[in-house]
Amino acid sequence: MSNHMTPPPLPPYGPPVPPQPRKNPAVVTALVAGAAAVVAAAVAVAVTLGVTGDDEAKAAPTVTVTETVGEGAAPAADEEEAAEPAAEASEDGVYALGDTVTYDSDIEVGLSGFERAVSTDTAMPENAPHVRFTVKIKNGGGETLDATALTVNCSYGKDGHSSEAVFDSAAGLNGGPDTKLLAGRSINVPWGCELPKGEKLVQIEVAPDFDSETAIFTGEVE
Repeated sequence: MSNHMTPPPLPPYGPPVPPQPRKNPAVVTALVAGAAAVVAAAVAVAVTLGVTGDDEAKAAPTVTVTETVGEGAAPAADEEEAAEPAAEASEDGVYALGDTVTYDSDIEVGLSGFERAVSTDTAMPENAPHVRFTVKIKNGGGETLDATALTVNCSYGKDGHSSEAVFDSAAGLNGGPDTKLLAGRSINVPWGCELPKGEKLVQIEVAPDFDSETAIFTGEVE
């Protein structure tokens, strides 16, 4: 009988692996959060500087914003004045009743508010059909204007019949102003001129002072 002994068979999976030490969950979470923060910071820097790969940082572009006026916005005062056409006289220097005349001295004269009326029994002339209107004078110059020198003369009809001025204190028709007009100021003077019923065409001649030429306005009053 032989003394040789057969070695015992090896384990099927090799030598046993020694147990690994357990990691602390709090430490693992901290490491993961720190890594995420580093990655986020790197991405933010890349986006801000515009760096991709090996590219160098580029300066951010400059954006210019231009405001535009919408369709509903009101135009500026200067645009309104520029858009308003100046009064144009005909070849003989005659203006329409609603025009405004501007002299070289920057004095402006205009007529407005035309209406028919009949004077009271205390007026001169009394119970007279007439046309009432407002004479507006604006002193756009640098010197005082003597508004007491204002003159207004009227006529009516195609044949140019002389029209008498109407003075009616009860209706506020007291004639010309008794004052001087300082630079930059304006004044409205109510005026009345005789206009018989059935007549429409009127001619009104206005001179704001003795130094200004007479402006002639004409047109029909309904």
